[in-house]
Amino acid sequence: MDYKESFLRYLQSGKHYSPNTVLSYGNDIDRFSGFLISTGHSGNLSDVTSHDVRAWMVYMMENGYSPVSVHRKISSLRGFYRFLLRNAVIERNPLEKVILPKRRKRLPVFVNEEPLKRLLDEFDFGSDFKGIMNRTVIEMLYSTGMRRAELTGLRCGDIDFYNKTVKVTGKRNKQRIIPLVTTFIPRLREYMDLRREKFGDEEGWLFLTDSGKKVYDRYVYNTVKSYLSLVTTIEKKSPHVLRHTFATHMLNRGADLNSIKEFLGHANLSATQVYTHNTFEKLKEVYKRAHPRA
Repeated sequence: MDYKESFLRYLQSGKHYSPNTVLSYGNDIDRFSGFLISTGHSGNLSDVTSHDVRAWMVYMMENGYSPVSVHRKISSLRGFYRFLLRNAVIERNPLEKVILPKRRKRLPVFVNEEPLKRLLDEFDFGSDFKGIMNRTVIEMLYSTGMRRAELTGLRCGDIDFYNKTVKVTGKRNKQRIIPLVTTFIPRLREYMDLRREKFGDEEGWLFLTDSGKKVYDRYVYNTVKSYLSLVTTIEKKSPHVLRHTFATHMLNRGADLNSIKEFLGHANLSATQVYTHNTFEKLKEVYKRAHPRA
C-alpha cells in the first residue's frame, strides 16, 4: 500500500488542504525518503527511527536550508507519521522525541503606502484586457489581503456589488466575506465588463488569461513581482507581500487585531500578532522623532 498517497488524499479530501499545500507535503516526504536511501536505508517510511529524522535535520542545516524550511519539512513529517500511527501502520511515532531548534521570528515584509499608491493611481497598465486584468489582480490582493490561491479561486458570482463585498474561499474551504474598497469598485466593474465582452460569460472564474483560461499561480506571482519591481526595492516581491502589506497598513491606520484576523482568514490570533511587531517599530520611530529626550 502506498501510505504517502493515502496521506495526501486524506489531506485533500479530509482536511481540505489546498493543492499547493498537499504538493508541498508530498515533496517533503519524497525528499526525506530520498535522503534515507542515500544513507543506505531501505527507504521504507514505516521503518524509520528518531535518529533518521535527526540525521536529516542535520543534513538540511549543513546544506544551507533556512530554519523556516527545516521547520516546515519536519512539520510535514510529523503530520505524516501521526497519520500512520492513527491507522496502526506503525506502533511508535519516530518524531515523538524530536525537538526542533527555536527559529528566529522574521518580521513580515511589506511595501510602504506611497509606492503602492503611486503604482495603482498613476501607473499606466494599458487599456487592453491584459493590462486592466493585471491592475485588478494587484488591487484585489492589496485591498482584501487574500491569498494567491484564494484569488485564483474567485468566481464572478463571488463579487457582490450591491453590498460591496467579495466572498473568499480559504483554507479547508472556509468562507469569509471581505468588504471592497470604494475606490476599487469602478475598476473592478470595468474589468468584469471587459471580461464579459471578450468571453461572453458571467459565471465562470473571475480572473482569466488572454486565451480565456483560469489564471494560474505562477502568472499571478510573475505579475505581482514585475509591477512591484517598478516601485520598490524590497527583496521579496510576491502576492504574499501584498497580503502582509494589507495587514500592516490596516494596523497602522488603527484597525483592531481581531478584525484583521477575520479579514485574513487566520484560525487564531497568534498568526495575526506578528504584524504588531511592524507597528511597534513604527511607534518607536515616531517616538524618536517626536520626544525631545529621545
